[in-house]
Amino acid sequence: MIPAADGTGAGYLLAGTVLTDGMAMDNAVVAVAEGRIAYVGPRAGMDASSLPGFEELEVPPGSMILPGLVDLHCHGAAGGDFPTGNADSARATVDFLHRSGTTTLLASLVTASREDLLRAIGALTPLAEEGLIAGIHSEGPFLSHARCGAQDPRFLRDPDVFFLRELIEAALGHLKTMTYAPELPGADALVRVLAEHGVTPSLGHTDADARTTAASLTQAARLLAGSGQPGVSRPTVTHLFNGMPPLHHRSPGPVAACLRLARAGTATVELIADGVHLDHETVRMVFELVGAENVVLVTDSMAATGLPDGDYELGPSAVTVSGGEARLRSNGSLAGGTATLLDVVRRAVDAGVWTAAAVQSATAVPARILGLQQELGSLRAGLSADVVVVDRNFERTLVMRAGKVLVHPGLGL
Repeated sequence: MIPAADGTGAGYLLAGTVLTDGMAMDNAVVAVAEGRIAYVGPRAGMDASSLPGFEELEVPPGSMILPGLVDLHCHGAAGGDFPTGNADSARATVDFLHRSGTTTLLASLVTASREDLLRAIGALTPLAEEGLIAGIHSEGPFLSHARCGAQDPRFLRDPDVFFLRELIEAALGHLKTMTYAPELPGADALVRVLAEHGVTPSLGHTDADARTTAASLTQAARLLAGSGQPGVSRPTVTHLFNGMPPLHHRSPGPVAACLRLARAGTATVELIADGVHLDHETVRMVFELVGAENVVLVTDSMAATGLPDGDYELGPSAVTVSGGEARLRSNGSLAGGTATLLDVVRRAVDAGVWTAAAVQSATAVPARILGLQQELGSLRAGLSADVVVVDRNFERTLVMRAGKVLVHPGLGL
């Protein structure tokens, strides 16, 4: 039975096909009360007498109702760049992303100087304290020179646990993930410190061979399991295929090890399924090989997301966006994405991934990685009412975060 709204918070009903936890439920209803999900299921299972004061929000016929999307790898959007450490710009960026359907996100940094990294962390930590972001992801600086991609090689360095501890302390518990290259000297010690502090190691920007990759991910999984830190479950792989050597039958490299350990449930692999970073066949192959529960869709988005082509920045690097592709002006390397997470899910579906599976990899899977699966990432009674509604073309028609409607044309939002 659904509790009625009591006047202290809005009660809403949404009707359509529910996609959650890798399942699809036709002719379903989602009821929201007091910022929480009160009921999810068939309309026939509701007790209508318990719903006085609830407003049914109109959505287009054939609509699909999704949990709010969760992005673990996001450098910016709408002209804002998280690595610059501009707090006002970061707030505007977060607001845009929430309205785009990404109701939960990590703010990602890039490799930079010690001073710039600490300044950016200082600007982002208050947003995490307020619950506007779920934490911070540091992409570097302990990465491979050979596979640095858009990371500024001037600031790459071997793992340094003293510097790492400084970053962790500055983040006040809000550093959630860090990308590292396992072949660098000191990487094992780095992984141990990350696990001790509940920070998820994310292997990437690496030139490691398959054996080194497998050993590091296995070590990270074992340390996380024994860390006693709540919520931290398994290591991740930063944008699989990008920032690492390609798979070769006589030199399999990190890709082979990552796929094998993802299939075993030891690690979770990120995919930037935006149609630029990966071919559609690659995206479909990975989903079919390792399963949606071991894939997390991410954007790697940068400041140009939501804006026209032009010149932008990614941390200390100059970037030009043309045809939606962001590339470094210095050498033409891909420099992040320009798609929202809803765009990425849509393109994964275009690649042949089952819709419910693509949604799972952008909601329940990243929520589990953050240890927030009992709060968000699914449509279940008691969870936060983070909800996205899309039409038959997978275009956004409604966004709700913690029960507050952010986007709905019928409400003038």
